Amino acid sequence: MFLADRDMETSASKFYNATVIGREAINPQLLILRVASDGPLFEFTPGQFAVLGLPGSAPRVPEADAEEAPPADKLIRRAYSIASSSLERRYLEFYLTLVNSGQLTPRLFALKHGDRIFLGPKGSGVFTLDRVAPSKAVVLVGTGTGLAPYISMLRTMLIAETSRKFVVLHGARHSWDLGYQGELESLARIRPNFTYIPTITRPEGDGRFHGHVGRLQNLLEQGVVEKMSGVPLDPSQSEVFLCGNPDMVTAVKGLLEVRGFKQDHGKDIGTIHVEEYW
Repeated sequence: MFLADRDMETSASKFYNATVIGREAINPQLLILRVASDGPLFEFTPGQFAVLGLPGSAPRVPEADAEEAPPADKLIRRAYSIASSSLERRYLEFYLTLVNSGQLTPRLFALKHGDRIFLGPKGSGVFTLDRVAPSKAVVLVGTGTGLAPYISMLRTMLIAETSRKFVVLHGARHSWDLGYQGELESLARIRPNFTYIPTITRPEGDGRFHGHVGRLQNLLEQGVVEKMSGVPLDPSQSEVFLCGNPDMVTAVKGLLEVRGFKQDHGKDIGTIHVEEYW
């Protein structure tokens, strides 16, 4: 290693306070990352997000778009929803998608087991079940890595919640983009109060998938949620969480508002709860 490389590594180390202890590539564009804090892990509520960061000197995956070299000593930070259970005290888990033109994800995807990383000091956000009455069912609608906060909710809540009904409606382009599919299918088999509904939009050449095809808003219009789960899309009985593509969020909100659902507005708590990923 050259002297300049050692100096850069020493400079970058001042940011690090956590270590990568797990890395699972769902496919080249999707990654599950587990991060262990150097100190005690902060408390958080399922559905919240945390901040990850790496310096500009950190390596990037080869497929990333060319970029103007950022200052080597600048910490690049972004917020990502936590996917691990709030009861898990050993690490935090994140579900990430590679943005080739982005500053941080090409660096996160280049991380290996044992690499160092910056982890923010707290969990944040109000995209949680705290605002929903215990008597109501929850319908969790997401595209891509918008599934992450729901995984945290389910891993935490389904241990004790045996009466409240949960529904996950998850959309992706192909079946190999349906992260956590095996875990969710297993949960649906053993938990009678949980229904998992995956759908893909590009079924061509995807012969291993035999589930629903089409956009999430189309499935909602067709009454798939009610038919498969028995959960009525009625604001007096259920509330809906939306996370992911803003076009999906806009379309689904329109469908729900016709049925009497209303979105949160500041302290005015509604029956539609939104977290956009763009």
